[in-house]
Amino acid sequence: MAIDLSFLRQLDKFDIVLKRRVISGFAGSRQSKNYGTGLVFYDYKDYVPGDDFRAIDWKVYGRTEHFFVRRYEEERNMRIHVVIDASASMNFGHGRTKFEYASMIGLGFSYMALRNNESFEVSTFAEDLEVFRAKKGVSKLMSTVDTLNKIVPKGKSLFRESLEKYKAAIKTKSMVVIISDFLFDPEELRNTLFRFKRSEVIVVQVLDSSERELVLQGDIILHDSESFDKMRTFISNKLIENYSEKLLDHIYNLKKICDTFNVQFISVSTETPIFDAFYSMLGKEDKVIM
Repeated sequence: MAIDLSFLRQLDKFDIVLKRRVISGFAGSRQSKNYGTGLVFYDYKDYVPGDDFRAIDWKVYGRTEHFFVRRYEEERNMRIHVVIDASASMNFGHGRTKFEYASMIGLGFSYMALRNNESFEVSTFAEDLEVFRAKKGVSKLMSTVDTLNKIVPKGKSLFRESLEKYKAAIKTKSMVVIISDFLFDPEELRNTLFRFKRSEVIVVQVLDSSERELVLQGDIILHDSESFDKMRTFISNKLIENYSEKLLDHIYNLKKICDTFNVQFISVSTETPIFDAFYSMLGKEDKVIM
């Protein structure tokens, strides 16, 4: 597998949006008021003996003839957590697989974190959770690309168990991007999201275009990529219609669950340009920089 990285530069215009989104969402909780030494202006206070004399705002003194000290908030670094489904069902696709597309989305968020001098962590899950150690720098991004390129999706998706294990390692509020085809019971998502209430979460469903619009017809044998079960069936126009309705219901249920937890949900096809996917996730946050 060779993940296409040509889209990364297109994401530069989203850098500021990503940082604003997380900082505004966590204002007061991911920032500590370390007055006098931070980078983000907070407010003024009356000067009292013992305050740092260098913190006096002399322009304000010139207007008011009173001593005021500028106070600042010390901003903590943000971390982007990307968790990608690497189970067997993600190895499906025409042109590019669902896992390749999911990896591109994950690397897009990692690239933006790198551009903002923030740390990121990319992990995969199937029957077990694989965490790539978080750090900053271009070398980390390229190392992540190499690792993802070597992965062959396989096994069952133990979604809830993997995400519960992952949540235990998150100690501070962060942005968490969960990417999967979510072709499993939506209640697993419900039973997982409540654990991430302290984080900004984006849920991304990736489906192949042939999964969205069933193109099979006639007498065929279906293979389950995760359980290896086989089923012979006849696909009629009525069955295709029922399939489409059930898929839409499934997607709607996923979105409804995400709405319950104030989590953003997006469902995309592997044929959707990556830039368009990111515009749906981030572009509406700040139309000015678009």
